Amino acid sequence: MADTSINIVIGGAAGQGLATIGRLLSKGVTRSGYHLLVNQKYMSRVRGGHNTFAIRLGPDPIVGPTEAIDILVALNAETLELHQARLNPDAIVVAGDDIDTESFNALRIPFKELASKSLFYNTVALGVLGAVVCHDVKILEQLLAEIFAKKGDEVVQANIEVLQAAYAWVASQKYDFPCLAPPEENGKQIMVNGNEAIALGAVAAGCNFLSFYPMTPATTVAMSLIEKGGPLGLVYEQVEDEIAAVNMAVGASFAGARAIVTTSGGGFALMVEGVSLAGVSEMPLVCVVVQRPGPATGMATRTEQGDLNLVLYAGHGEFPRAVFAPADPEECFYLTHRAFDLAEKFQTPVFILSDQYLADSYRSLEPFDIDNLPQTARPMLDTDVDDYKRYQLTEDGVSPRLVPGSTKALVRADSHEHDENTKITEDGFNRMMQNTKRLNKEYGLWDEVIEPDYYGDDKPDILLVSWGSTLGACLDAMDTAGFSKNIGVLHFKQVWPLLEDTFIDYLEESGMVVTVEGNATGQFAKLLAQETGFMIREYILRFDGRPMTPEYVLAGLDNIIKTME
Repeated sequence: MADTSINIVIGGAAGQGLATIGRLLSKGVTRSGYHLLVNQKYMSRVRGGHNTFAIRLGPDPIVGPTEAIDILVALNAETLELHQARLNPDAIVVAGDDIDTESFNALRIPFKELASKSLFYNTVALGVLGAVVCHDVKILEQLLAEIFAKKGDEVVQANIEVLQAAYAWVASQKYDFPCLAPPEENGKQIMVNGNEAIALGAVAAGCNFLSFYPMTPATTVAMSLIEKGGPLGLVYEQVEDEIAAVNMAVGASFAGARAIVTTSGGGFALMVEGVSLAGVSEMPLVCVVVQRPGPATGMATRTEQGDLNLVLYAGHGEFPRAVFAPADPEECFYLTHRAFDLAEKFQTPVFILSDQYLADSYRSLEPFDIDNLPQTARPMLDTDVDDYKRYQLTEDGVSPRLVPGSTKALVRADSHEHDENTKITEDGFNRMMQNTKRLNKEYGLWDEVIEPDYYGDDKPDILLVSWGSTLGACLDAMDTAGFSKNIGVLHFKQVWPLLEDTFIDYLEESGMVVTVEGNATGQFAKLLAQETGFMIREYILRFDGRPMTPEYVLAGLDNIIKTME
């Protein structure tokens, strides 16, 4: 299928308003029925530096980012210098008339002529950009009216007049750029990023307790959850550190709350002992880890998939867990909802492993189907239990769990090894029975495993193995016309536990298997080898803090093929 999308990159310094322009245009085209994917790159500073807001949009679904640029909006000269090599041959540059665009197909915007105050410069840029792609000005006028409504009719009208002037100015110019192809229908789509979708999934699952310490790029999960869950009774606490956050969540879970903690790799490192506490006390806990490059502070506002091993093995001792790695905001929503169900059903920690790219990546998608969401598991509320034993030995490893105060039973928990009644003991036989009981929950987790998705023809020449947010780049690479080999994609949205029978045939029957990961060591490929014995020998790894793109994948495949020839 021919690519009908265009890629718009808005570049400038922090504080110039590029995100404002980008979000407004993104909302406008979403309301018009277009599909889009937003990729934000920003430096760890309040002002200055170089940031970009990239919008890939078109009439057909879009699964991943791309490197080639069709429209470059340069809010400063540096933007043109840094990105001119990525311009397509027929690309257009949109820039102020104080920036030298002599050698480019360009629109030089007379900001001072179109806006009486610099306060309106962002509206000018929005209008020019909307006019270039032939977007309906009425939709952008409506958006401006909604945004500036609180500032009064005069401010609203002033912005609309500037927007109209920008449209009129573009109409008077001679430039060469085709209009964006119209969408087939104006569907009722929503625009949401990964962190917002995680928060909405938690709300849909009945999450009513959040404890967190702010850490980029996970903070907006908490902020979105407070915004959406607060009116529904969510109790939240910004605590003094991550140690307090996880322990508070475990305590809230003991009291019957549906608890969540949000963090990134550095913060999660501090939570490890608390995760182990949830494991031995058998408390449901949902933990969101939004990855960024490490070690230590690393690159706080960039992306990576380097924390798989950290999450997989976090916590001393042995206890069961599940780890989900969503590929897009839709999966963020549904997998978070599922995480709450599994955490309660098996009384154990469950993880959502995301990353900065996915966190800040807006998508247009159909509204979530909340009416058909399955009911999530709940503790035994208002249930009389004779001879209640919190850690009763059971065949499936799941013991009865009461909430303090819901019955006359005495409800206790313990962080030490314990017997069925929570009494601390160092008896060797009891230790083996209790630890085995906890580990037996893994069988139930295996029964609940989400199988990987396969895309492509049977027995492809090349099989790309992806997990988490690398899916879109792999799918775009697979669909690229003219590549010399037949490509298939095997994608894992659940990275633990793994059920070998659901995917081993794909690995064994494909020509060449290549792992595509956003880390330096191929962590998931090594996990597959550990669990199945199947060795993936070809890697495409990206760890420069940038998201995986189809261009990067195809370049990697070219290098692999050339090396083998």
